[in-house]
Amino acid sequence: MATLEITSLSSRGQVVIPQEVRDRLHLHVGEKFIVMGTDDTVILKKIETPSFKGFDKLLKKTRDFVKKKGLTPRDVDESVTRVRAR
Repeated sequence: MATLEITSLSSRGQVVIPQEVRDRLHLHVGEKFIVMGTDDTVILKKIETPSFKGFDKLLKKTRDFVKKKGLTPRDVDESVTRVRAR
């Protein structure tokens, strides 16, 4: 259940998120947020860091595919240029 807390805006535009809220939402120093505002409402949305679990395996499969197909860096550049032109 949400708890009601009061905080204030500093002269540098900083807002303190109360400790109880930080604990409940598992917020830590350095967390990143998207800030949205409309009328008299400000919303902070925590940005979740994507998991890199399995990334090494995906990278190896990609490298094997590139090697098998004989692709060059130029092939990749040309493909990116074609896709961006669409």
